[in-house]
Amino acid sequence: MAPIDPHSYTDSTHPLTTHISLSFYFDFPSSTIHSAAVLSLSAPHSGPFTLDLRSLSISAVVDPATLAPLPFTFHPASPDAVLGQSITVALSNHSQLLVVFKTSPSSSALQWLTPPQTFNKSFPFVYTQCQAIHARSIFPCQDTPAARIRYSAKLNVPRYLSAVMAARHVTRRDPLPGECGGACDDSLWCGEDRIVEEFVMEQPVPPYLFAFAVGELGFRELGPRTKIYSEAVPAVLDAAAREFAGTEEMIKVGEALFGPYEWERFDLLVLPPSFPYGGMENPRMTFLTPTVIKGDASGAQVVAHELAHSWTGNLITNKTNDHFWLNEGFTTYAERRIVEAVQGIERAVLNIGIGWKGLVEEMERFKDNMEFTKLKTNQQGVDPDDVYSQVPYEKGFQFLWRIERQIGRPAFDEFLKKYIATFKFQSIDTDMFLDFLKPNVPGIEDHIDLKVWTEGTGIPSDAMEPVSEIYTKILALANEFKAGRMPNEDEVAEWGGQEWELYLENLPKSVEASQVSALDDRYRLSESKDYEVKVAFLHLAISSRCSNYYNEVEKTLKEVGRMKYLRPLYTALVQGTGKEEEKIFAKRVFSEACACYHPIAQGVVESILAKYM
Repeated sequence: MAPIDPHSYTDSTHPLTTHISLSFYFDFPSSTIHSAAVLSLSAPHSGPFTLDLRSLSISAVVDPATLAPLPFTFHPASPDAVLGQSITVALSNHSQLLVVFKTSPSSSALQWLTPPQTFNKSFPFVYTQCQAIHARSIFPCQDTPAARIRYSAKLNVPRYLSAVMAARHVTRRDPLPGECGGACDDSLWCGEDRIVEEFVMEQPVPPYLFAFAVGELGFRELGPRTKIYSEAVPAVLDAAAREFAGTEEMIKVGEALFGPYEWERFDLLVLPPSFPYGGMENPRMTFLTPTVIKGDASGAQVVAHELAHSWTGNLITNKTNDHFWLNEGFTTYAERRIVEAVQGIERAVLNIGIGWKGLVEEMERFKDNMEFTKLKTNQQGVDPDDVYSQVPYEKGFQFLWRIERQIGRPAFDEFLKKYIATFKFQSIDTDMFLDFLKPNVPGIEDHIDLKVWTEGTGIPSDAMEPVSEIYTKILALANEFKAGRMPNEDEVAEWGGQEWELYLENLPKSVEASQVSALDDRYRLSESKDYEVKVAFLHLAISSRCSNYYNEVEKTLKEVGRMKYLRPLYTALVQGTGKEEEKIFAKRVFSEACACYHPIAQGVVESILAKYM
């Protein structure tokens, strides 16, 4: 066996899957999906053929033409903690196979919400999060970004619910007998209370971009290419529509910078608060946390990031997670170019400044394992969720920004457009990027040490902190706080969430509890509706042992599931010495809140608690 990805059992000597036809019967009472998948291969194959799976019950593998059974085995017998298992099917000149299976309630990609866990409290809800390596817990596949697939899907759901996918919606119709490929009995599939939603993805995408949500959904029209969806709660839909009203302008800016928008639509779905990320760039249907609805349009920066992925990440994809910076470094650069064009250079500079501080803090986090401060990493045997960090985003951005400064923005813009046009709908690695960079920017290696940037640890000496009047002023005020001076109200009168976030992130990690309380008494930061501000303040309060804010910490940890907030708050509670009370508190809060977290977030918090307790 010759693996092509440290996070997949996919064998380089086997043909890649080119298309998957899926039939899903959603069984909400059991939190499972009865499923059938027809996989089409790039060429007929004889011999073993290996797929990834995790927590799937396989009931049959057959030749779809003859329905003759195909022998299969699992390896290892006990699933690997990171990879899950492989299923190896014996093929004999087959170019297709049909797998009949069922998902598990513990699927790492799926979160099943009971009615009380939703906004309206009336109907259940389920949604996916497949990045980094969780598609295999929904359907057996070559779960590596090196294997791009097209797919079609029939989602059989209760008639009172609706479904969306990161794919083109074909129709909503009554179920037909004999169409489910053995996923379940026709008596179930064709029940009077059921409806089928059909979708098709006609462009090849990596498996981690497979996505759907099923629930009581509503939408608002935002523009010619964009609808905003969420649970059918008018207040949520209206707030989201206001926050993201400028989306079409951002798409046009993206097209001017990076070339044509290849995905036809750019719809948005605001998920329940348990969604573990700020956004997920699923093509045609970006998933968003409700915490980005801030009331001042600043949450649109997350939308700018997910939109930028339409070119860098979705159109050109990292071949494995070892090269994740090719997705996120490019996208962070592209996001800031869009923000600069739409919201102005000061917004973009604040964004860079917050990112710079985050990058510096990641150096401290990984000081005992500097491998994960590289752009080109070695993640063999490592769960990518455990080492997810700002490094590929911010160090990747810094690398590209360094190239831009060297050759000038006009030349770099031309290079970017050529890069995207050359590699679109392909999965590439760092060496392929560098092999493209060198001839297209002749002599670049004479000015920038490309090996230090891509394979070296830490922050290279020619990385750069941003420079602007507002950025310098905020850092100066943060420094003055160390000496006991709080900013005056006239100094912060024009501040929004980003300014406060940058200020709080640059305060010393531990100050007197009385200073924390005084700051909050004046500016009510613990009550901020902007979670970036609120969590940065609560992190400061925990670090300063300001226990009168622990009720607010508990409330926050129970109302949101975004890992950007869970990771620093839980870590601050349990890291360090003399934290026995905080550790008991953290353990209790997690035990009470974890049922509301997505499985990915549950795993991340569990690993934090295990490390420090």
